Formats: sequence, structure tokens, C-alpha cells
Amino acid sequence: MSTTVHETLDMTEVNSYPKGGDNIPTTHNQPSSNPSTHVEPSGGDNPHLSGEDDLDELLRNLAAEAGSSAEQKSDEDDEGNADGPHAVINIPTEYLNTSERDGLSSEEAEKRKRKFGANQLAEHKENMLLKFLSFFAGPIQYVMFAAAVLAGGLQHFVDLGVILGLLLLNASVGFLQEYQAGNIVAQLKSQLALKATVVRNGKVQEIDNVDVVPGDIVKLEEGTIIPADGKILGEKTSLQVDQSSLTGESLAISKKCGDEVYSSSAVKRGQCMMMVTGTGDNTYVGRTASLASGTGTRGKFTEVLNSIGSTLLLLVIFWILAIWIAGFFRGTPIVDLLTYALIITVIGVPVGLPAVVTTTLAVGAAYLARKQAIVQRLSAIESLAGCEILCSDKTGTLTKNKLVLHDPYLMDDCSADTLVLCCALASSRSTKGMDAIDKSVMLALLSHPGAREQMRNYTTLDFQPFDPVTKRIVAVVEDAEGNKITCVKGAPPAVLKFVEEEHAIDRRVLNAYNEKVAEFASRGFRSLGAAWKKGDGQWVILGILCLFDPPRDDTARTVIEAGELGLKVKMLTGDAVGIAKETARQLKLGTNIYNTKMLVGSEMTGSELNDFVVAADGFAEVFPEHKWKVVDILQKRGYLVAMTGDGVNDAPSLKKADAGIAVEGASDAARTSADIVFLHPGLGTIIDAIKTSRQIFHRMLSYVIYRIALSLHLEILLSLSLIILDQTINPELVVFLAIFCDIATLAIAYDTAPYSHAPVKWDMPKIWGLAIVSGIFLAIGTWILYGTMLATGGVGGVIASSGNYQEVLFLEIALTESWLIFITRSSNGLLDTLPSWQLVGAVLAVDVAATLFAIFGWFSGVRTDVVTVVRIWAYSIAVMAIISIIYYSLANSSIFSNLVRGRISKRNKNIEDFRSQLEKVSVQHEKDIVHKPRRSRRAVDSEDDSSSDSESARGTVRRPRAVRHRRLTADPDLSDDPDHHGGQSTPPAIVRRSSQKRASAAPGRDL
Repeated sequence: MSTTVHETLDMTEVNSYPKGGDNIPTTHNQPSSNPSTHVEPSGGDNPHLSGEDDLDELLRNLAAEAGSSAEQKSDEDDEGNADGPHAVINIPTEYLNTSERDGLSSEEAEKRKRKFGANQLAEHKENMLLKFLSFFAGPIQYVMFAAAVLAGGLQHFVDLGVILGLLLLNASVGFLQEYQAGNIVAQLKSQLALKATVVRNGKVQEIDNVDVVPGDIVKLEEGTIIPADGKILGEKTSLQVDQSSLTGESLAISKKCGDEVYSSSAVKRGQCMMMVTGTGDNTYVGRTASLASGTGTRGKFTEVLNSIGSTLLLLVIFWILAIWIAGFFRGTPIVDLLTYALIITVIGVPVGLPAVVTTTLAVGAAYLARKQAIVQRLSAIESLAGCEILCSDKTGTLTKNKLVLHDPYLMDDCSADTLVLCCALASSRSTKGMDAIDKSVMLALLSHPGAREQMRNYTTLDFQPFDPVTKRIVAVVEDAEGNKITCVKGAPPAVLKFVEEEHAIDRRVLNAYNEKVAEFASRGFRSLGAAWKKGDGQWVILGILCLFDPPRDDTARTVIEAGELGLKVKMLTGDAVGIAKETARQLKLGTNIYNTKMLVGSEMTGSELNDFVVAADGFAEVFPEHKWKVVDILQKRGYLVAMTGDGVNDAPSLKKADAGIAVEGASDAARTSADIVFLHPGLGTIIDAIKTSRQIFHRMLSYVIYRIALSLHLEILLSLSLIILDQTINPELVVFLAIFCDIATLAIAYDTAPYSHAPVKWDMPKIWGLAIVSGIFLAIGTWILYGTMLATGGVGGVIASSGNYQEVLFLEIALTESWLIFITRSSNGLLDTLPSWQLVGAVLAVDVAATLFAIFGWFSGVRTDVVTVVRIWAYSIAVMAIISIIYYSLANSSIFSNLVRGRISKRNKNIEDFRSQLEKVSVQHEKDIVHKPRRSRRAVDSEDDSSSDSESARGTVRRPRAVRHRRLTADPDLSDDPDHHGGQSTPPAIVRRSSQKRASAAPGRDL
């Protein structure tokens, strides 16, 4: 039998003692049937005596373990499942009557495997080819394809190559960045055990995990990874199971005969036989995989790009129709009209927009990776920049996930060294028998040197491990002079009861003791009472040790910085309300923390519930569906929500959030479901991630305004030129204008950008307003140059020199459009933030290339003299100076903002109330469905006939027989048997814990 060695001081081991004196089961070995049996100093078979480690070596090992495990993350206190019940295969009762001694026969096992399938999760692998092709989908991409077809038909092969190249660039960058997000079901599958010990043909044998079938008898022992869902057998069985990664419980759970256990959870203590009740997709992990594969949100950024592309497409269609109408009246050949359509399509739809934006996001993702934040979905960067609320778990994220001693309560004439000494003497000194409480006590010796020195003078004579019935540990020790001392530690009420069995306790001492226990309980501390007696003397109550999972050293600073960035942190934890409030108090998060009773079953209307969730500082005692519900409510109120998670059950909720974040140490399932994965412990990384994401957002915002303005500029200029004059710029020059604009602004990804101190969002009315104004004034500047040249016979004009209008216009457009990015990159002035050398260099290279085009007359055949080129540069600078003044005036004008936004619709209280009422009606409908066991048709028919005769005689009308529906709960510890719920026909939509689980996890919680 394998033995589980406690190597980390984490919260999953902390189940020996209660919070504030309440009763919680332990991971200590179960005592013998005779608890008063003494063990001789020779050791015998008691591992607590024979296996004691050297004190100095033990303390060194514990200190090293505490240091290394302080940053370890257990799958703590949250959730993931929220969408409600999912259909599974009902296992007939006759399949669950297997003999515990004989098990299944090989033939029967093979038959059941064919019927119910192998014990593995269904694979839902994503087709990589289809994923790559998905990056070619979208309004802008569709227009680019249409333009490519048109360019090929007109034999404009330069245009065709450029368009296809931009399409391929965009798809390749996006696909390569998101390729690292693997198949979530494959990650879940890796958590299943590979081997299982079962009873087959009357013999115990080891088989592959995939061969386990419903009805199998599986042997469980310490260290076993449970291969499937099942029920424990054996009347006297007592098992400790760690299912933290599945249910969010931070404590190991006590299981006894008839209780359910779940695949992928681990046996911490005890051994037994188990009847398999579910395999593969029919397990709790399987249902979670189904939810995670089907849950997802559409990124806001995708909607923004599609909106921009659709609007610009409509403008392109409008201008093409206008040009064609004018052309038909002039008798323009159809080939020329198609060429005009190609020109307007290329310049009207920003073909480089997806490529530039994807490159910007990819560069930002690489930068975040250096900050220990791995981005798995590029659009999550934009979502994180706008997040206003962060829903964070507690254990291991906000806290250190290890127990430390808080200020103890000392009785009169007792020192802290004496209290620590007594508790250490009543602790196991064997690594194998030591739990998190004992480790914390032993580590306290390092800070109490007096107690540490006295420990060397005592020899353990008798050690009674923790008894889940009496809730205490008793040890008898002997000092160097041969004096015997009896030490007891445990739940404070249990210690008092033990003392009172020998003599009464002074009323004053008792009252003060109980008051302190109640105070510690209200603050969420785990209390540990201690007392001793020397020889046959009276018991002396020494005091109370209180243990607490403290906040990380950087958490308080992180919370403050998050507040300064406009991000409100809401704590969602599975721990009790008292613990959550104490942690929130230390972190200054706000103490308006409530249990989930306010979320479900309350009489509040929909709008009142939404207001309540928005105002709350957090929720305690949450289950997976509660966290999902909180995120859903906040999103419906218009907030962008980030969420941290680490367990299997977090997968669906991580996808539900706008920015799902898997914290350090998270399970594979959580990491692959998340948008961003933190590799550094705690929440400190999120500050860097938020600042960086807002800088990236600023760059994308600058480019979007810039690119819309450029499209409008050329559409207005060339469309009016074609309609009025039937003239345009050479198609090849138009394509190069598009290339120059997009190539230059690829460097925006490396630009130095400020970060906003408030969440940022896409203010589309203002974006369009600034872009339209900029585009119009760019068009006016070009038309002035063009018009004066036409007035002077095609040469001269305001430049007062010679030159072909094609090259002159090409150069002026290239210069003013490339310089516009320096204006849109800031809303406060050109020198507010200096541009990066990469951006300046790219723009300068484009300007030099455009100048060479004009000087040598490429694609037009007419050269432009240097004097004319210099004057075009001067004219362009003047145009941009005027546009910059106008742009910055409007960007900081509240009048302009209100003008373009118009009236902003407010939330509709009636709609929220109506939606909430519909949800309540749906839940009530589920409750009204009666669950009755299926009986044979013959018995039902005979009963129906007899009852119908009797009812007809009474003149009554029979109600139709209710249909049985099996409904799965989100909490796996709740049975699907209606009798398990106290006679209710079906459990509520938001389920409660079973009474057994409540007692094991945190009895006394105010539910």
C-alpha cells in the first residue's frame, strides 16, 4: 500500500481542526478501537513514536518545505460549472449489484464496455486547417477577396499579389499566436489515472484505466487517483479524499459508506472498495469537459473590426454606384468602370487593417510573455485593457496558501513559549504522520527558541492521534527528571470538555475562553486549544493558538494599484464568510461580502439583484455556478470582467469572462481554457498586464482612427474626381499608396504609448467623428492642390512649378497620410509622448520612397523636379499643422464628444425584472416535475385501471402521470436521488451542499 507523504504546507491538508472551534474532520490516521490504549516508549507499531525524526533535521526540512511551497497554488475555492444540468447516460440499477468479493467477469466487463464506452473523455479536437482558414473570415477579408478576383480579372497582377500577401500575413500571424492554445479535453484527459486495481473473476488485478466499466469493484488506498465516479463500499469505511481540483473545496473531504467519489480526485487517507457508477463522459470531469468545450464569448475587438469593415464596405458600395451612374451617362467602357471599382475597393476598405492590428497584438503578447503573462487569445489583450472588475479567488492568489500562527490568546500566567511547547509536544514528529496543523506548530518553534530548547528535554511515552469523534490529540511525555506531563490540543470546545471530565473549570476562565473562541471564529481564524497537567495534578488551560492563511506580501499593494487603474477587485471564495471578511479587511478590499444565499432564492427583482451584485465587494461559500452567475450579471450590466481561476471546474467560467486568467499553478484544463496564463504567483503580474494591454489598446486606437481617415480621404478625393472630371490616379500608384500606409504603420506595434489610468473602451462615435473630420480635411488639402493645378492647365497651382498631377498628388497624399499617424497617436499634442525610432524610421522610409516615385516618374512616365518636390513637402507640412490643431481641439472637446455620441441609452429596469422573472419561472417549473422511480408497464396499467375506477366513482378527474427526468447537480456531492433531498422532487437549480459535506468543510457557517 502506498503512503501519502505530506510535503507541502498547503490548505488542502488543513482539515484537522475547526475554524474558531467548530468541528472539522482530519487527515490524521484513525485511532484504534480502544482510544485509551497506551504505547510503550519502545515504539512498537505506532508510527508517531517509532518514526519520530530528529528535531533539528525535522525543523530544517519543514522550513525548506514551507519556503518552497509558499508559492504553490492549490485548486482552491471556486467554480466553473454554471450552465446547469447536462444529459448523461443513466446506469440501470441492475448494473450496480456487483458482488464485492467476485467482481465482474471478463465477459460481462467487455459487454459493458461496448455498451457504455471506454473510460475516457470524448475527443473534440479542433481542425487546424479550419482554424487557419477562419482567419480569412470577416467583412474586410471578404472585400479583399473580391478585390483580388477583380484585380485578377483585369490583369492587374501587382494589385493581386499585394492583396493576397496582406491576407496571408494577417492569417499567419494570428494563427501562429493562438496555436499554443491546445485541446482542452486532451488536457482534462491527462488528469485521469492510467491504471486501476479492480476485482475481476474473483481476483484482484490491475487493468488499464480505459477498461473500467460501470459496476466494477475498484480497490482504493492511500495515494490512489480514483479512475471513475463511484460509491464507497464497507460499513466501517472512513476515507479522506482530496477533490479540490474538481469541486473547489480547499479541505480534504471525509467519505464513508455510500458516499460518492469522483474521477481524478486523490485518496489521502484510508482504504476501501468502490462500486463504479460512471465512466468517461458520464463522470463529473466529463460533464465539466462538456461545459468547457461549449462555453465561450465573442471578443469585443472582433465586433469592432467587423463594424468598421461593414461600415466602410457600405461607403465603398455607395461610391462605386455613384461612379458607375456617372460613367453610364458618359458612356464609359465597362472595363474602365471595373477598374474604377477596383481602385475604390482597394482604397476604401483598409486591406492592411487586420494585418497591422494582429501584428500589434502579437508584439504586445511577446512583451507580456516577458512579464510572465502568456497570452493564448490575442483579442484578450484588448478585453483586459477595458476590464473594470476583477473577480479573484482567495487561496493562493490573494493569500500565501499556507497557515501561519497569528497572535495567540494566553491565559493568566502563561507565556507564548509555554503554549507553543505544549502544542508541539502534542504534535506528530514523524514526517509521514504530520499534517498542515502540526507543521505550522512545529515551524513556530523556529520563532520561539525557548520552546525549541525545552523540546529536547522531553520523551514521548504515549501518543493518541487525532480522533474525528473527540476532536483532540493527547500525548504523554516525560521530562529529563522523570516527571510525566499529559498534553492535549484540539478544537477548543473539545479541550474544555476533556478537562471538565476530571474537574470543573472556573467560570471566569470559561467565559473569557469562549468569548475569545467566538471572536476568532468571527474573524475566520482556525483555533487550536491547548492544556496540560503534570503528573496527577489538575489541568491547566494554557490558551488558544489561532492559525490563518495570510495575504501575500505584494497583494495589498497590488489591490491599491489596481484601484488606481480603475479596476475593482471582487473576492469570490469557497471559504466561510468570516475568513473572507478578515482577508478583505487586511487587504482593504471592502467587507461587504455575502454568502450565496443572497444570489439564489432571494425575493429581489432582477434589477435589484443586479444592483446588489455590482455593489458587493465579494461572495463567500461560492460554488462553480455562483461565480458564473456573478460574471454573467456584471457582463449584462455592461462591465468588462476579468476572472482568475485554477481548477478543472473553473474552465467554463474562465471562458465566460471577457479576460479569463489562469493563475500560477493552475491545472492544465484551466490554463487551456484561459485567455491569459500567469507564470508568476499571486496577482502582481496583473498590474503589468493591465498597463501593457492599455498601451497596446492605445496603439490600436491610434491606428484605427488613422486608417479610417485615410480610407475616407481617398474615397472622397478619387470618387469626386471620377464623378466630376472622369479622372483618377494610376491604379498601380493607388495600390502603392495602400502599401505605403500599411507598411509604415506596422511599426505602430513598437511605438512608445502611454497607458490610461482608467479602463479603456471603444468609443465608436468619437472614433468615427475624429476620423471623418481628419479625412475630410485631408481631402480638402489635396483638392486645393489638385484644383489649382487644373485651373492652370494641369501644372503649377499652389506649388508654382511644373509636374504631372499624378505624381504630385501621389507624393502629397503619401506624405500627409503617413504623417497623420503622428497626430492620432496622441490626444494631447505631438510632443506629449515622443514616437519610437521604429515608427519614425518606417514613416521616413515611406516618405523617401514616395519622393523617389515622384522624382523619377515611376508608373506615370513624367518626372518631377526637386524644387516642386520641396514645395510639396512644405505644403504637406502646412496641411498637417492645420489638421493637428483641429484634431486636438476636437479630441479634448466635451461638446464634440456629446455631439457625436448623441443620447446614450440607459439600462432598462423593466427588462431586467422580466428576465429575472422568466428564470424564476423556469426554476419553479423544474421543481414541479415529480421524480418517481420507473415501474413495470403491467403494474402501472393495473394501478391506473383500479385508480381510474375509484376516481370515476367519486367523480374526480385524474391528473396525468408526471414524467421522470434525471437532473444532474453542479455539485457532485449531491445525489440525483430525489429522496436524498428530503423528499423534494428535484434539487434547486443552484444546489446546496449535502449535510455531510457541510460538516466536513465548515460547520457553523451562516447559510
